[in-house]
Parts: sequence; structure tokens; C-alpha cells
Amino acid sequence: MPNLRLADLTAEIEANVRRALLEDIGSGDITAQLIPAERLATATIITRDAAVIAGTAWVDAVFRQLDPRVAVHWQVADGERVSPNQALFHLEGPARSLLSGERSALNFLQLLSGVATRARFLADFVASTQVKLLDTRKTLPGLRLAQKYAVTCGGCHNHRIGLYDAFLIKENHIAACGGIAQAISAAHKIAPGKPVEIEVESLDELREALAAGADIIMLDELSLEDMREAVRLNGGKAKLEASGGINENTLLPIAETGVDYISIGAMTKDVKAVDLSMRLSI
Repeated sequence: MPNLRLADLTAEIEANVRRALLEDIGSGDITAQLIPAERLATATIITRDAAVIAGTAWVDAVFRQLDPRVAVHWQVADGERVSPNQALFHLEGPARSLLSGERSALNFLQLLSGVATRARFLADFVASTQVKLLDTRKTLPGLRLAQKYAVTCGGCHNHRIGLYDAFLIKENHIAACGGIAQAISAAHKIAPGKPVEIEVESLDELREALAAGADIIMLDELSLEDMREAVRLNGGKAKLEASGGINENTLLPIAETGVDYISIGAMTKDVKAVDLSMRLSI
């Protein structure tokens, strides 16, 4: 499945920012009214953490929607590593607008950079292998595409976007369909051409999935020994994805079994936002 491209997210970014500004500013920033409307200011945004940057387009959209008079001057780009106390961008414009947009802009940048930073940390673990690390649907409601884009800034890859663009047949689906072969056959009939992935919990189930023509087979919490045997049995017929209970201690050994993909929900679910700060000058 292809990675999200920033060029495809224009409408999504604008919608994300509209909701954020409405949520934060609502009927108006009453504190900003303390400042004379004509007063101009500059501001510098720094990071207090080492990080990988993601979300510059969301920051641009915040100030574009809030006040087109605000100029945003970037010193970094998405995907770039930064160091503590490094300046990320500068702002120029009406002081009221700089302060009103600060929180929404930094919320997007700190969250998405947190995702990109986590993704890069994990990608570095398996840089010596050919495996691709995939995100999951464990994302913040309303910000899935933003988070999945941030994953790509950190050097990892996108799994399916939602329930509509690819099949992922899990244990309960299999039980409801009457078996692995029946589920895969039904998927091919319902949406020919859509990728069909199925979860298996044993090597016997793997054999069933291969015989039924699965495109991708998810190995759910198999042992390292069974994963290596799964790679041998598969022989390149389908793509193999490891999933379930994967952490920093198990990531590289799993990658070294020869599986094609490893999916990690924590990449978007258990994320620490990057600590950012804005310094205003009048």
C-alpha cells in the first residue's frame, strides 16, 4: 500500500486546522484583545527536545487561515532531525494573531513531530534489514491522515488507511465466515483487486491462507522459530507481516527472520509530544 503524500492532503490539512481554530478560539481570543490591534511582533519557535520534524504544512495553514498578514519563515523541513534549543521557524505579523495561533500551530507540530521522532527511532533499529515498519489504525480520531503522514517523515510506512482500502481478515471475521479459505474467497469476490490480508496464529493456518491465495499474511504473535519457518514455507508467494506484542527488545530479532513487514500500533498510539516553545518580541 502506498505511503501518503503531502500533496494529497491539502483538503485534509485545511479541515484539521479549521476544526482546531474553532475549538481554541471560538468566538474570539479575549486575552489577545488586551494588545493593541496595530501592534506588530516577531516570534521564534524552538524545540527543547531532539526530534524529527513533521507538520510544517499544518502550521502554515493555521496562520494562513487565522491572518494572512502573518509571515512564517521555516528553518527546517519535514523529516529533518533537530537538536535541543534549535530554532524551527520565525513568525512576523500582528502580535494578536501570533499569540492567538500559537497553541493550535504548536499542538500540530509537537504531536506530528512526536510521531515522526518515534517512527525514526524504530526505523533505526532495523536499518540493517530489508523489513518495512508499518503503522496501524491506532490513531487519534480525526487526525489519522496527519499521523500517518508523520510516520512517513520518520522513515516508516503506511498500512491501510481505514476499513475501505484493503481487507484485513482477523480471527472474528474468520469465525463468522466459516474459515480461512471461505473468508479469502469472499474477499476476492466482493472487491477484486483490493489487497487481501489475513491473520494467522499457527503454521497450519499459514498453509491454509497460502492455499487460498492471500496477498498478505499477518503472523500474530508467532515465535521467532515459527516466523523463520513461515518465511521458508511462504517462499515469496505472499507478503508476510509480523504483529502483536512487538517492542524494542523483539523488533530486530523479528526483522531478521525475513518477514516483509512489521506493524507497530505504538508508533501512533503511544507517542510523546515534542516540547516546543515560542518566544515573542515586540
